[in-house]
Amino acid sequence: MMSKKNINRSVVTFVAGVTLAATLASCGGGSTPTTPTTGATTPAETTAMKDPAPAASNLSGNVTIDGSSTVAPVSKAVAEDFAKSNPGVKVPVGTSGTGGGFKKFCAGDIDISNASRPIKKAEAEDCKKNGVEFVELPVAVDGLTVVVNNENTWAKCLTTAELKTMWSPDAQGKISNWNQIRPDFPDTPLSLAGPGADSGTFDYFTEAINGKSKVSRTDFQPSEDDNIIVKSVQGNKGGLGFFGVAYYEENAKTLKAVEIDGGKGCVAPTAENINSGKYSPLSRPLLIYVSKKSLARPEVKAFVDYYFKDIQVVKEVGYIPLPADALPKILERVSAVKTGSTFMDAPAGVPIAELLAKDLK
Repeated sequence: MMSKKNINRSVVTFVAGVTLAATLASCGGGSTPTTPTTGATTPAETTAMKDPAPAASNLSGNVTIDGSSTVAPVSKAVAEDFAKSNPGVKVPVGTSGTGGGFKKFCAGDIDISNASRPIKKAEAEDCKKNGVEFVELPVAVDGLTVVVNNENTWAKCLTTAELKTMWSPDAQGKISNWNQIRPDFPDTPLSLAGPGADSGTFDYFTEAINGKSKVSRTDFQPSEDDNIIVKSVQGNKGGLGFFGVAYYEENAKTLKAVEIDGGKGCVAPTAENINSGKYSPLSRPLLIYVSKKSLARPEVKAFVDYYFKDIQVVKEVGYIPLPADALPKILERVSAVKTGSTFMDAPAGVPIAELLAKDLK
């Protein structure tokens, strides 16, 4: 499986010249399954490589982005492709985590904040205090994927109650073995790994499973680097971790994805299940937040417009494209410079299309 860095480079070649119409057609109602990138050159890539290079624009300046490491691969791939026709615009993408990105964004230090969870009320208030108005734009759908070691033959499906037994604050120092989760599980030590407390992925998971973000046991291996979580689970028979579905797809040969029972039976983290909200409560939106002041600059506006023209990159990086009928509504939000949050305080697992239907009409 290719690394994220190499996936991004492959994606840039693939998406050059992709039009908005092609993007809408590719969404297919949001049910297209994700597949690992193989590195093989497809007919579409061959065609794209033969196309003449786009004419360079006269735009110049910087578009600064920071925040979620989960959303970063999408923003980086779009930035690299955007640079082909806009060589005078530099688009650095940082990965300080969702919380760290919002701190910089609400202080007015960056133009765009990548976020793997919606903005929180306290963060929105910080933005308001500093005069930072923002446009909230969902860019993809993700399913937090619970993974176990390949030698784990017993945990094919876990209920949300069992996940809470593992991850709640009450589990700290007490729940340390798989047979404490379910009596017929083996007498094997439980080894947990997950994102750090500054991660939007950590926030979303703990809210969905434990009922409130930041409320979790702390005696697990935390890391802002998903690759470290991967290695931790790979190296321990009793290991369990969680991260975005793209990281699972990248490591599907060496990890097992666990089906989740949110009360209606075991559901796998497939593209169809994630996009429909059936994979509940661990389906979530991935978003970017754009400063209204920054959006008035031509280089930022051009980049944001290109982001949604180039949305096919979402699929190639490993996430699930938004429903086809959502994209025009999101473009309307950009055009109207609609500020404020639709997704803040929305219950975990609510389908993006349902939220957009209430707000983007």
